[in-house]
Amino acid sequence: MTSVNRIGPPKFDSERDMLRAFLEYHRATLAMKCEGLGDEELRQQSVPPSTLSLLGLVRHMAEVERAWFRRVFEDNDAPMVWSDEIDFQAAYDASASTREEAFAAWEAEVENSRRIEREAESLDRTGYQPRWGEEVSLRMVMVHVLLEYGRHNGHADFLREAVDGTVGA
Repeated sequence: MTSVNRIGPPKFDSERDMLRAFLEYHRATLAMKCEGLGDEELRQQSVPPSTLSLLGLVRHMAEVERAWFRRVFEDNDAPMVWSDEIDFQAAYDASASTREEAFAAWEAEVENSRRIEREAESLDRTGYQPRWGEEVSLRMVMVHVLLEYGRHNGHADFLREAVDGTVGA
């Protein structure tokens, strides 16, 4: 995903293909927001007291992909990427992270998520969400992850503007 190929979702399609296309669009949007930036720029934090950065968002979305696809449908005990506990906040600390490390982890989790989705016979496939202690459908997971990307891509807009020096301009 390091060379962004962002294709808008179709206007008409099946439910599954539409969800898949929107997820791909939002994954590519996050990559696009990081395009052309080095480690220092990607680690640049937003307005204090927030420690949010583009690199932190990439790391967080690797955790989201793992938690909602791998942990739900394959291995409920799979460890988080950057936390020994189930702490999604740990991923936001990108102070010692690099583009290479964060994107490698994120891309690996995205590929795993794609594989799990492709192998599922239908959106009605269920898996166990260990944090909630209940079953969820692939449909619900895809919608949830899509919403996560949408929310965080909004943050990425602001963070990219700050890096480019266009906030308030």
